[in-house]
Parts: sequence; structure tokens; C-alpha cells
Amino acid sequence: MSAEMQVFLLPDLGEGLTEAELVNWLVAVGDEIRVDQPIAEVETAKSMVEVPSPYAGIVAELHGEAGQTLDVGKPLISVAPVGASVAGDPTPAEEKASQTPAVAAAAETYRTEEKAGSGNVLIGYGTSGGGEARRTRPRKVSAPAVAVTSEPDLDELSLSRTRTPGKLSAVISPLVRKMARDHGVSLDAVPGSGESGLILRSDIEAAIGGAARETAPVDTPAIVQTSPEIQDARTGLTVASRTPVRGIRKAVAANMSRSRSEIPEATVWVDVDASALLEMRAELKKRDPHGAPGLLAFIARFVTAGLKKFPELNTRFVTAEDTAGGEMQEIIAFDGINLGFAAQTDRGLVVPSVRNAHLLNARELDAEIRRLTAVARDGKATPTELASGTFTLNNYGVFGVDGSAAIINYPEVAMLGVGRIIDKPWVVDGQLAVRKVTELTLAFDHRVCDGETAAGFLRYVADAIENPGTVLADL
Repeated sequence: MSAEMQVFLLPDLGEGLTEAELVNWLVAVGDEIRVDQPIAEVETAKSMVEVPSPYAGIVAELHGEAGQTLDVGKPLISVAPVGASVAGDPTPAEEKASQTPAVAAAAETYRTEEKAGSGNVLIGYGTSGGGEARRTRPRKVSAPAVAVTSEPDLDELSLSRTRTPGKLSAVISPLVRKMARDHGVSLDAVPGSGESGLILRSDIEAAIGGAARETAPVDTPAIVQTSPEIQDARTGLTVASRTPVRGIRKAVAANMSRSRSEIPEATVWVDVDASALLEMRAELKKRDPHGAPGLLAFIARFVTAGLKKFPELNTRFVTAEDTAGGEMQEIIAFDGINLGFAAQTDRGLVVPSVRNAHLLNARELDAEIRRLTAVARDGKATPTELASGTFTLNNYGVFGVDGSAAIINYPEVAMLGVGRIIDKPWVVDGQLAVRKVTELTLAFDHRVCDGETAAGFLRYVADAIENPGTVLADL
């Protein structure tokens, strides 16, 4: 490792992202870190990502606080060489000078790791084979060596990434540390209620509340401080709150605005008798209660088949500059289908996509839809999984609505929506009957095709839902 300070700049964590919100620091100033060790959690416009360090050494400076939005290409963390003195490092210089050869050997190991580092900074793409990344510091030798067992303590491993240097208290969030410091709460005295004894914000608040109850006079009433009221000039009403638009909400807002401003969309819809599809799935569920594909997987299979027949809806409309400096427009077609589907999460609406969905059957589509839904709701979907779709399927029927004038997921050119399935009167063979009916709605970019193409695709999917056995036999 170079004797100079290494400054790690926030990388582009996705396809053309320009910023990310710093959610949580996983290290603190003074920590010794390894190559590819996660140092921070950041929320991009597409997912929550752990950012690993490409450098080994001592954390010298953290360039940002939790909740702050950082620009790509700006400093994220500064790393000093092992053994260097950094601000906030509690280890005295004379103690560092007396470190044993074992510590020096460990430092050399870190240097070797850094040289072997791939330089890739996305988690899962860095140096492999390093074992579990741990936040550690060189051991101080002030007493005779004590024999230790060769097997590591699992609880010790789980806590090692969350410790404040030199302490046994498990803390991840710098906000928790600051809250404890500002209120004079000793972290060593706080029992953590999180996993492996992790100290949470609620633990500090409870400790602060307990201290306040011990010191406050019994007859002194609590004083509640309220922020000054701000009146909205247009409505005359008091402003209740202001919420910054950032993270995934900011990305959704930008994407929807661009879609509506650039895409001349049109919409077609049709009611569909889904009784046969429901009956077919019920029969499959009797045979295999846990392996029958869900309804969305069957519809997804019909969609991929329909897109093969009407490929204009699986394209992209792009505008570029031609050789003469003028405007050139193209329709880009794809050899394959990445089927996106809308998924509501605690962080907002995301659209993970099943890559090469045209190669999968209904069971395989069902398994992949379930997997992607789970990782999206956990905030662990990768930028590639969230930004590679060519067509979107939106099941807004789960919210109890029939239809929607959907906004196309830019830069795609079409979206199919599926409404709730409810009992409705339906004419069957000239007789009125009660059937399971849903509404399909297709929003499409009128620049890439005319209404005949859109109607043909929609009718194909509708016929497949009404006669699933016949269509599946031909797929």
C-alpha cells in the first residue's frame, strides 16, 4: 500500500446513476478495514447497496453523514496506511511503536489483499475468497499472550462488524453513537435489543428516558417544545410536514415525468372471462398444492408468447444526433424478452425484471417472480434486476381496482395491466351466467405501432386467459 492517503470516490452503482443516499456507515474513523469489506449502505434510485472498499488500511475520514445525498465521483471515505495516526484514533503513538511482529505481519497481509483486489466496487464483483469481512483493529500487547482455541466464536464474529473501536458495545449507526455521546450515555452500559446484541436507536432512547426520570424533579412538568407554525401562502393552511423527495421516490418521479412528457401513449382495454384459467389452476393445485404456478405466472407466459407475435411492443424508441448534426430517430428491437413486473415495497414501487423470460415456462416464471419479489421487498435487488426490462406486466388487481390509465415504464414502449377478478354477469352460449371476470388494459407508445398491433396483442392475451389449455398446448 502506498504511504499516502487513499481517497475512495463514490462509484456509479448502476447504469448512469448520478447520486446515492447514504443510509448507514458500517465502519468508523479508526477502524482497520480489508479490501472488499462493506463500509457503507447506500440507497440508489434503484436499490439498497452495500459499498465495499477497494483499499485496506485505517479509516481516516468519513465524507458524509447518514441521510445525506452524495454525488457519484465525490469522496466517500479516506483510508490511511496501517499504523498511521488518524484523527479520532484512541491508540497512542508510543503504543503503536511497540506493536509486535505479529501485528506487522497482519498489516502485510492487508497490503497483499489490497494488491490482489479486483478494483470492482459493487458487492459481489470484488475480490473473492476473503472469508467474512470483519471490522478489526491491531491487538494491543500489554499483557502475556493467552492461548486461544482455533475455532472462532460465532457470536464474536457476528458482533465484530458492528463494534466501535476499542469497545465491546455493538453499534452500526453513527446516529446512535452521536445520540449516546450527546446525552452522556455509555454504550458499554446499554443492552442491545437487536440481533447479536446490536444497540438500536430505541435502546439509546430508553436509556435517555431512564436517566431523565432519575434526575427530573417529581413536581416539574414536562415541557413540550413545538416548532413554529408555518402557513401556506396559497391555501392559508398550516404546513404539517415537508418530506424531501429522494431515493427511489425521486427516481420514480423523474421516470414518470419523462414518460408522460416524451411518450404519446394510447390505451386499449378489454374484459376477460378468467373462469377457465382459475379452474385449471385449481385442478393443478389439487395435484400439487405447493408447486402450482400462480395466476400471474400463467399470464406472464401468455404475455411472452404474445410479444413474439407482436414484437413491436417489445422495442425501444430512441432519438439520437445524426452525422449532420440533426435529429435521428430509431426503433430498437430485441432478440429476447426481459419481462418486468410492478412490485410494491416499503421503499416504493419498483419494477424487477425476469431476464430472458421468453425461455421460461409457467413454473419457472413463477419461481423467478417470487424470488425477485422477495429481494425487491428486502431492498436487495441489484441495479441490473431493476433496470433491464423490455416490457412491464402490472397486477394492480391486488389493490382491489379494475383498471388504470397506467404510465409506461420509460424507456419501454408498453405496459399491460391486470385488474381484480370478480364475479360478473356474462353471456355463455346464449345464457346469462355468473363468471370470474377481469379487465386487461394495455398502454402503448403510438410511435412504435398503430392500434391494430396493440389490439391484436391484447386480444391474444385475452383469448389465452379464456382458453388456457388450448394456448398452453401450443406453446
